[in-house]
Amino acid sequence: MPSGWQLRSAVRCLRAGGVVAYPTEAVYGLGCDPFDPAAVTRLLDIKRRPVGMGLILIATDFQYLAPLLEALPDKTQRRVLASWPGPVTWIWPAQSWVPRWLRGDHTGLAVRVTDHPVAAALCRAWGGPLVSTSANRSGHPPARSALTVQQRLGSDIDWLLHGSPGTRRRPTEIRDALSGRIVRPG
Repeated sequence: MPSGWQLRSAVRCLRAGGVVAYPTEAVYGLGCDPFDPAAVTRLLDIKRRPVGMGLILIATDFQYLAPLLEALPDKTQRRVLASWPGPVTWIWPAQSWVPRWLRGDHTGLAVRVTDHPVAAALCRAWGGPLVSTSANRSGHPPARSALTVQQRLGSDIDWLLHGSPGTRRRPTEIRDALSGRIVRPG
């Protein structure tokens, strides 16, 4: 688990528009301030990923994600919330003002309440949602260790929080909140 100093340093980096790597439920992730378009553009450039694909936001509590999302029918919302915190990402209808750099070419926003201790500690220290996408160039395998992040992304990232990814062998499952359909198996 990162020390308080390491978390504060990561948050300073995020506030300055930086890109941080950190362990998540299955792999290392890259994160930045979701409301800083320059930081998100830089993260997408590091990954060599088109903006149209959209990004995942993580948080420690649904309250941080709720303002970005449209209301769901009660039964549907209960089903989604029952899976959190945990390794399920849901594509939820987004408020119309949510920027394209987060949604991509979609009307929904991919969101997750993380239960990974390092990712959750970073979100708590940050005080809100963070972008969370796998630490890799698009089309390459995601990094599962800090060493792999350093070897593959090196000086492209601004801060690296060490820790172990969770025991999952694949990135988190992604489901459509309205239909329950699996978009990406976990």
